[in-house]
Amino acid sequence: MRCPFCNHFESKVTDSRNAVEQNAIRRRRECLSCQKRFTTFETVDLTIQVHKRDGRYEDFQQDKLIRGLDSACRHTRISHDQVRALAAQITAELMERQVREIETTELGEIVIKHLKELDTIAFIRFACVYRRFKDMDELMGEIQNISTDEKE
Repeated sequence: MRCPFCNHFESKVTDSRNAVEQNAIRRRRECLSCQKRFTTFETVDLTIQVHKRDGRYEDFQQDKLIRGLDSACRHTRISHDQVRALAAQITAELMERQVREIETTELGEIVIKHLKELDTIAFIRFACVYRRFKDMDELMGEIQNISTDEKE
């Protein structure tokens, strides 16, 4: 690891902690040349390919997932920290599956399942974009399904 201050190659690790929401390990390092300290993050290289509806493949990006969740959760009771934790949980779930590829539809259903448990409005917002409702009847049908599920 090159020191950001003096570009020296050798440093020692002074502290390590888990950065749970980022699926990373946070390390405090001290340069052996200039003795200045800096922080690095060691992350898992998650090489899952998302198979898009148009046939393309795209690397899974947790930041993109966070942006989508943020849009769905805006103006709800779900905080940005909760969104980041949810994205980390979904990412961990994907890593546990040990698959190299996932369909967009499957990823969307995983997100929908988690949002449905957290907040109905966020779920509906995400479902509107993800499921591409063609008309109000489809949307109303989904809302009625939620109402029926909540009564049971």
